[in-house]
Order: sequence, then C-alpha cells, then structure tokens
Amino acid sequence: MEEVMGLTHRDPWRRGPKDEAHDGDGGNKEIMSKNPLTVILDSNKFNGTNYTDWLRNLSIVLDYENQGYIMDKPLPQTLPDGSSSEEHRHTRYVATKEFFSAKMIEGSSVQEHGVKMLSLVEKLEDLKAGLENDTYIDVILQSLPPSYDPFIVNFNMDGLEKSINELINMLVQYKAMIKKSAPSVLIGNASISKAKGKRAGR
Repeated sequence: MEEVMGLTHRDPWRRGPKDEAHDGDGGNKEIMSKNPLTVILDSNKFNGTNYTDWLRNLSIVLDYENQGYIMDKPLPQTLPDGSSSEEHRHTRYVATKEFFSAKMIEGSSVQEHGVKMLSLVEKLEDLKAGLENDTYIDVILQSLPPSYDPFIVNFNMDGLEKSINELINMLVQYKAMIKKSAPSVLIGNASISKAKGKRAGR
C-alpha cells in the first residue's frame, strides 16, 4: 500500500484477500472487469481477419487469471443426455445457419477460414444434420470472396471429388500461387503501359 495525497493507492497487479475471496462463488463473474490486461482485448477486438492475434491476446488474459486451461478444453459437440428434441432441433438450426451464412472476408487467411468451416461441418455431422459431402463443398466454395472465382470455375469444371481437408489444402496452394505470380503480372502490365506510351509519343 502507498499513501498518495491522503489517498490509499493499491497496486492493480497485486491480488489481496478480497480478490481471493471472490475466486470462489461468483468470482468468475468479475474476473474480466478486474483484470488490467483486458484492455488488450478491448483495443484488439476480433473482426474476422485477426484470429491469430486475437487468440494470442485472449490466451494472455486467461493465463493471468490462471484460467488458460479453458483454451485446451474441447467444446461439447453434442447435447447433454436428457436434452429435448426441441433443444436438439434448435441447436442444429443455429449451427446450420452459421455454416450457410459464413463468408470469408477478402484478403483474410483462407486457411483460417477453412479450419472454421471444417469445425462447423464436424459440428453438423455430430448433430446429424444429414447433409452430403457435395453440399458441404458447395457451401464452402460459395463462402469464398470473388478473388477465388477462377479456382471455383476450374474446380467445378474438372468434376473433382475431394474431401473437405483436400479442398482446404487446394485453396491454400491456390492462394500461395496467386501471391507468387502477382509481381510478374504487375511487371507485365507496367511494360505494356510503357510500350503504349512510346507509340503515342511518335
């Protein structure tokens, strides 16, 4: 404790008896509000394109509260025993809606998007949604931004029968190929522009 101008100043990083008392019943409700590191999450909110950075910041905050184990616990894939058919139907509806409405933001990581879509597929499978592999593939392709249109056309025209994991790997390879060829395309366009300029100057 420090006395500053007659006021008691408490080190925000120090945990006292009152804090520890809250760690029992109801303590988790105030964890985020008391954690000085939550400013990291407030200033770096998840926006769909920063998954890696957001996950790292979340891990830092949870580790500070000794609750990092939460990140390692698997999510429940099925409803608990005793759940009603109405609860199961609603859960399946929510998962189906999330899967069909998912969209990849242009410029974001196709690998992270693929992993997200794969996890949704696995969840739907556990919920016995009854969708075929072709339907899963179609929805994933439809979730891609316009820059992947050439890939989609080639994929459909070739009539490829691929698993979802194989599709994701193909998308990652396609993105890497596009990045690699982009500089040469720019150089080619610049050369064409210069040639047109010379002809116009004659």
